[in-house]
Amino acid sequence: MFQQPIAPVGGSLGWSALVAALPLLLLFVLLGVFRVRAWRASLIGLAASLVVAMLVYRMPTGQAFSSAAEGVAFGLFPAMWIVVNAIWIYRMTVASGHFDVLRRSFASVSDDFRVQAIIIAFAFGALLEALAGFGAPVAICAVMLVALGLPPLKAATVALVANTAPVAYGAVALPVITLSRITGLPLDDVAAMTGRQVPFLAVIVPFVLLGLLDGRRGLREAWPAALVSGLTFGITQYLMANYGPVQLADIVASLVCAGCVLLLVRRWRPAGGARTAAAQEAGGEPGLAVAAGGGPGAARSESGGGPGAASTDLASSDRRADVLRAFAPYGVIIVLFALVALPPVAAALGSVTKSFGWPGVHVLTEAGKPLSLATFKFDWLANSGTVLFVAGLLSVIILGLTPAEGGRCYGGTLRQLGGAMVTVVSVLGMAYVLNLSGQTATLGQFLAGAGGLFALLSPVLGWFGTAVTGSDTSSNSLFGLLQVSAAQHTGMSPLLAAAGNTSGGVLGKMLSPQNLAIGASAVGLAGKEGDLLRRVLVATLILLPLMCLLVYLQSTPVLGWMVP
Repeated sequence: MFQQPIAPVGGSLGWSALVAALPLLLLFVLLGVFRVRAWRASLIGLAASLVVAMLVYRMPTGQAFSSAAEGVAFGLFPAMWIVVNAIWIYRMTVASGHFDVLRRSFASVSDDFRVQAIIIAFAFGALLEALAGFGAPVAICAVMLVALGLPPLKAATVALVANTAPVAYGAVALPVITLSRITGLPLDDVAAMTGRQVPFLAVIVPFVLLGLLDGRRGLREAWPAALVSGLTFGITQYLMANYGPVQLADIVASLVCAGCVLLLVRRWRPAGGARTAAAQEAGGEPGLAVAAGGGPGAARSESGGGPGAASTDLASSDRRADVLRAFAPYGVIIVLFALVALPPVAAALGSVTKSFGWPGVHVLTEAGKPLSLATFKFDWLANSGTVLFVAGLLSVIILGLTPAEGGRCYGGTLRQLGGAMVTVVSVLGMAYVLNLSGQTATLGQFLAGAGGLFALLSPVLGWFGTAVTGSDTSSNSLFGLLQVSAAQHTGMSPLLAAAGNTSGGVLGKMLSPQNLAIGASAVGLAGKEGDLLRRVLVATLILLPLMCLLVYLQSTPVLGWMVP
């Protein structure tokens, strides 16, 4: 039995925290400074965490490697099991030709690429995050943005930043559900408090996207689209998180957001006229749009007309049956997830779930309590990845593919995500070593020493956990209980601290190594993860202080009335 030490370096919490942070600092320096490929940097980070665990924290060698193995197993299932099946469905829409139909359908909503990007990356991406999460929205939306004519690096950046506001309730609200289970706080309270924080991000993110897409001109000309999409998503997310089934928070919010933007563009057009991505990149004049039959950025003439009138229906060449078939796989996903969320169905699927102690891992906290992470949960049937796999099998039929074509698409997906898979399992292996050896607890307690200012740091801890693991769910598993414990010692509301963890965590997802790898590989930029990191770092450094300030004010009488 291994009992975690909190301050193994000379009894000093500060020096111990510095040493515990070394694997993480090494990982990000390799990525951001030396531009090492994500899978290599992640393997080096994993090795560093093992060295610190064994040499500094005196974790037995066998337990250290068993901890890494558990993280690798979690990375394969459920993380990559979800991502692979989600991307498989996307690849089948490409192979069947229906991805072009889908792209033209989105493009037909508006002849301005900034509005198209908001609908795809923010609204449609939020729906994908609500259903699958784990990087799938980034990969799918980035490819769709490239198809609109955006450069690959910009497309991946926009997709990563857009994948922020829906994360707390992603994968059918798995992060907040996990947070509730880890902390013992009521799910309704956790969901409600989180729903009084992340909707503020939803209002801001579309404006950040406009800045990334077209700079000041985008903000000046297309701000109504950002305002409508942000407000409708944020308000609906708040209402669902506080008064509706939390599992449907992002699903309903994304659909309401998309519907309201569609209504807006029927009456409004950007002030400077419609623009395509190709015209923006070339510095050309507005008034150009994507041709129905041409490639991204092809020019066509305008017909004039009233506000919101497009000169040509870009989807007019597609039969209604083809449009319905293009959207059908995502409709199937929604229906299947709605079915498995029903209590009787969920209970039946969960009845075959197996939980067992991970072999070779026998760890106690400093207080002598066993860690829940040492128990592995194999929910092979009641799992989002399995639901997506079933949806994929149905999509083979819906899209008119043969079983052999579906199999080839699956093989292609595995090859495409090979590097991302190594990154994911390496980072999660490192996260488990950090957590089970005590390195995470050291860092957490060091931050908790801030006393009354801990409210400012609470979101930073969640951001840090998600940046490392790539999952707000994992961040809540790592730091949720620690946040509650620290809050109790500082006089802060435990519920507020727990919610601060998941709300800060949503801002760390855009720069996590595995999401950077997924975004880069999806648009053909494997090996350029460092360039992508520098792009998204600006956005997270803008939004994170705002979240820290919000949580701090909620811990004071100024906004304390917002805490249930």
